[in-house]
Amino acid sequence: MSLECIKDAKLEETGFNYTMSLIQGKYKMFILYALMGYGTVRFNEMKKYIGGISYKTLSVTLKELEADGLVHREEYPQIPPKVEYSLTERGKSLIPILDMMCDWGERHRQK
Repeated sequence: MSLECIKDAKLEETGFNYTMSLIQGKYKMFILYALMGYGTVRFNEMKKYIGGISYKTLSVTLKELEADGLVHREEYPQIPPKVEYSLTERGKSLIPILDMMCDWGERHRQK
């Protein structure tokens, strides 16, 4: 790709930019990856899988992923409250991309 191409590109209008707007953020890809690997996950389980994330940050990030149609939230009317998260079909469509990123990382990281 030439420099003129890059200079004239309107990256904000690309599919790449849209995809990045959905998955960028410190923890979004960790959450998607956890849901990809573990399927349906409860809130506190997710916190354990991710580690250093605060409850507030996890809650806000899950709400953003839900609003973007990548994560499904299922709330059960019981005491104590039970809430489970899973990938939507739209979220599952990101699995090949996440898999490719994992494969690339495994091939290129320093061992």
